[in-house]
Amino acid sequence: MENKMNRILRQGILPVLAPELRRIINHIDDNKIDDLIEIRLRVGKPLILERQRGELIVDSRGNRIKEINQAYSVTAKVIKDTLNLMTKSSLFTLEGEIKAGFFTLTGGHRVGLVGQVIADEKGIKRIKHISGLNIRICQEIIGAGDKVIKEIVKGRRDIYNTLIISPPRCGKTTLIRDLTRQLSDGIPNLRFNGLKVGVVDERSEIGGAYQGVAQNRLGVRTDLLDRCPKAEGMMLLIRSMSPDVIVTDEIGSEQDVKALQEAINAGVRIITTVHGSSLDELKLRPSLKKIINSNTFQRIIILSHRQGAGTVEKIIKI
Repeated sequence: MENKMNRILRQGILPVLAPELRRIINHIDDNKIDDLIEIRLRVGKPLILERQRGELIVDSRGNRIKEINQAYSVTAKVIKDTLNLMTKSSLFTLEGEIKAGFFTLTGGHRVGLVGQVIADEKGIKRIKHISGLNIRICQEIIGAGDKVIKEIVKGRRDIYNTLIISPPRCGKTTLIRDLTRQLSDGIPNLRFNGLKVGVVDERSEIGGAYQGVAQNRLGVRTDLLDRCPKAEGMMLLIRSMSPDVIVTDEIGSEQDVKALQEAINAGVRIITTVHGSSLDELKLRPSLKKIINSNTFQRIIILSHRQGAGTVEKIIKI
C-alpha cells in the first residue's frame, strides 16, 4: 500500500524535479524517507534529504553513503532544469515572489532559493544566478490540535488568546494550521460553534497558498491573507473582514506586538507563535517582554521535539 509521503512526492514533488533527481529519489526505499521534511539542492554539493530523524545523503543510485565523497553532487544544470519544471519555463513570471526568497508549488510545497541578489536603496529587486533550492514538503496533520484544543476553547463561541512557544521544526505551524481548521469549522464534541478566522500568512506556511488559494484545509469560515506582513495584515483583516479570531505565525517585532494589542483591544481573539524554548527566554526580548508580562495571553503552549515534532511540554493557564 502506498504511504502518505510516497503519494505526496508522486503527486506534487517528483514531477517538478529534474529527471536525474527524480530517478535517484525513486530508488530510495520508502521507509527511509517516510518522514521527509525538505529536499536541499546546492550547486556542487551533495543532495541532502532532511528528515525528522536526521539527514539522508545518497549516491547517484539512491543508496545511503558512508563517505561524503561518494555522494551524488548537484549541478547547476539540475537546478536550472528543476526551476524550469517548477515555473513551466517562465521564471520571470514569478520574479515578484522570488525576490522574497521563495515561491509556492501546487499542493502548498514551498521552494526557498538563494543566489546573487540585486538590490538598491529600496531593497531587493531580484535574485539571479540561483545556486540553491530548499523544497519544503507541506504536510497537513488533521487532528494535530486535538491535544490542546479543549484548553483553548472558552464556551461555545469564544476562545482564549493563545501563544505557542516553539523552537524551529517542532510543529508550531502544523499545530496552528489544525487549530485554525477546527475553530473555523466548529467542534461538535465540545459544542463549539465555528468562528470567523482571519489568517495572516506572511511566508505562505500556514495556508500553503498557490495563486492566493490555500492548499491546506483552513476551515469554511477562514479568510487568508497570503504573503502579507503581519502587522499590516492584522489591521487589514479587522477593517475588512470582521474576524472573531486572527491567526498568525512567528511574531517578534515591535510592530507585530503593537498590532496584536490593537487587535485585542478591538475585541478580536489571537492565536500566534514565537520562536523560543521557554517563557523566561521570551521575557529577555524587549519587544515581547511587555505583552507577556501584561497577561495578554491566557494560554501559553510550549512545544519541543523531545518525543518527536509537536511534543507539548507544558500548557500555562493565566
